[in-house]
Amino acid sequence: MSRRPLLGLAAGLMAGRATAQSAWPRQPVRIILPAAGGGSSDPLARFAAQEFTRRFGQPFIIENRPGASGNVGMAAAARAQADGHTLLFSWAGPLATNMALYRNLTFHSQRDFDPIARFGAIPNALVVGKNSPVTTLAGFLDMARANPGGVSYGSTGSGSSMHLAGAMLAAATGTQLTHVPYSSPAAAVTDVIAGRLSAMFLGAPGAVPLSRGGEIRVLAVLAESRATVLPDVPTTAELGYPSVVMGTWFAWLAPKGTPRPVIVALNAAANEILDSPGRDWLLQQGLEIGGDAAGGPPESLERFLSSEIERHAALVQSANISVD
Repeated sequence: MSRRPLLGLAAGLMAGRATAQSAWPRQPVRIILPAAGGGSSDPLARFAAQEFTRRFGQPFIIENRPGASGNVGMAAAARAQADGHTLLFSWAGPLATNMALYRNLTFHSQRDFDPIARFGAIPNALVVGKNSPVTTLAGFLDMARANPGGVSYGSTGSGSSMHLAGAMLAAATGTQLTHVPYSSPAAAVTDVIAGRLSAMFLGAPGAVPLSRGGEIRVLAVLAESRATVLPDVPTTAELGYPSVVMGTWFAWLAPKGTPRPVIVALNAAANEILDSPGRDWLLQQGLEIGGDAAGGPPESLERFLSSEIERHAALVQSANISVD
């Protein structure tokens, strides 16, 4: 959905914000981020926090709450008071995948949160080392078919988007790929470059400098449309596998029961940010914000989250992925 029709509404909300400001925000707003600093979500959250601070006149402060694949921060946000002074910035793993991976969660991403807005996506890219014998996705699949189970791919752990990407590609192509979990993406990348690992499903922005440096070769982006930062790399959809779409996406939410005027004001501000000059910075980070990847009304995120929870659950079940 285009964000343009929302901008008139946003302008009206901004014009009336002086009145609303006396009621909210009355104090600094805490943004819980279920990750440590340094990951892809952290700079995005901090950029938006600065923009919210400028628009609403109160500090929006990031609180990093890592642990248990995002579950620690998610649980803390779910328990927070729903008065508009605590928000959640999260991504596909804690919001969708974890619903299927973990049996004893103390939160649910739909039951315990009100959606605000989607905030872009980063697709995964299939990469191989510079000395790999394959140069195309077709060649990679031929190698996998000729060596069932002998082609390996690394990830940042069971249930990560990198793991799900490999499982999805294998299921769609009838191949057998061996998953190798790593404690960090850097360790996996090192083994791909050295040839100790056949491949990796790396976030597109992370693939750019390695590709330019000649250390890896990017075979395909697991998306419907070409990645802004990898415009010359074909997508899985182009190459005949439209169902093989995997990456991560980001979203703003608030504890369930947050006043609707607060949700509406934050949604309008998020849409403004995505259409402001700051969008250039977001694009430079490799964030896809065109089409339906970002913005829209809260109801758009609600529908998207429901479909993603269902999609990820089916993939986790079909790949027999379990972490507890």
